[in-house]
Amino acid sequence: MGVSGKRLLHTPEGVRDIYGREYASKQMVQKLLGDKLYSYGYQNIQTPTFEFFDVFSREIGTTPSKELYKFFDKEGNTLVLRPDFTPSIARCAAKYFMDETIPLRFCYSGNNFINTNDLQGKLKETTQMGAELIGDASPEADAEMIALLVEALCNSGLKDFQISVGQIEYFKGLCAEAELDEDTEFALREYISNRNEFGAQELLLDKNIPTKTIDMLLNVNSLFGSCEVLDKALESVNNTRSRKALERLQEVYKLLKIYGVEQYISFDLAMVSKYNYYTGVIFSAYTYQAGSAIAKGGRYDNLLEKFGKYAPATGFVVMIDELVTALTRQKRCPVSTTKNILLLYNSAFCEALECAKAYREQGYAAVLMKKEHSEEHYKKFAADNHFSEIVYVDSSAGKEGD
Repeated sequence: MGVSGKRLLHTPEGVRDIYGREYASKQMVQKLLGDKLYSYGYQNIQTPTFEFFDVFSREIGTTPSKELYKFFDKEGNTLVLRPDFTPSIARCAAKYFMDETIPLRFCYSGNNFINTNDLQGKLKETTQMGAELIGDASPEADAEMIALLVEALCNSGLKDFQISVGQIEYFKGLCAEAELDEDTEFALREYISNRNEFGAQELLLDKNIPTKTIDMLLNVNSLFGSCEVLDKALESVNNTRSRKALERLQEVYKLLKIYGVEQYISFDLAMVSKYNYYTGVIFSAYTYQAGSAIAKGGRYDNLLEKFGKYAPATGFVVMIDELVTALTRQKRCPVSTTKNILLLYNSAFCEALECAKAYREQGYAAVLMKKEHSEEHYKKFAADNHFSEIVYVDSSAGKEGD
């Protein structure tokens, strides 16, 4: 094989092939997550893999333009591969449910694409699965989203994980109290998100922000842990916007206790998202043996308005690849029960075909194959390719299972 031929065997940086047991496990995880979403009444929706650039523009508040895969259609329109499902779902809901006032529940799965050089082991193409609740502004909706995520992760086989919950309005209230301009607030958000307290402090000092105000803003880094964090924050907060945000979190936590999922919940008031469309309660799921969050979500009450429909909304997305990796490393990855039969024959093709038909009618997947290698070779092949059984067929002895 020439150099060019060898090059064709490789994938571009940031994407990979998935096959065999790994792909079977990934499909099983998606099925188990989906079962829980469907049990809450969420209905599948599918949006295009690429959209007009404006759906993911800076005004919408999603991925930076430099991290989008951009291309042009024949009419000269700028298109992008979706980096994020939520704006697509919002556009779709605004288009087809413009006058609907009853809350809508959607779920989805598919691949998204982010063109970043800062991979750090991450993929540029990943599979995501999530749910969106549109048209409900209540704390009950926030609690349903978080509780549903907990139950879905448990259903996938995950046991040891935490949902870290924050409130973007708490942080925005502090920024408004400090009279920060939009650019400074955005830059501070980046530093806080990356836990870079020194960078945040330097930024605020350069803006001649009073020391007392700087201390108030940087204090968010210490506000994480159990529900007592909310009481601690309430004692020191001075503005109505942040106070209301904390009271909302307390209300949601009471509901989560009714769901019985409080053992999975912690709070982090320094949690801010790179997605600007979030407006209230936000949350992320973490587990050990995972390099980053396995799920993220939150409230985005103003996003559908960008597409012409006023409707509050909340949702979450599960990073399937991260979840499968964590489950595999924790030795908790679900194994699908297969009904795959490998039928081997020497010369009795007719008998083997009849046998295969009989298995298929019983719901088995039967692969018919002429025996040309050793039994050990086929045993290894069956193990590697997720066959549950090998059946040997010949005209003299009939069927023989192994």
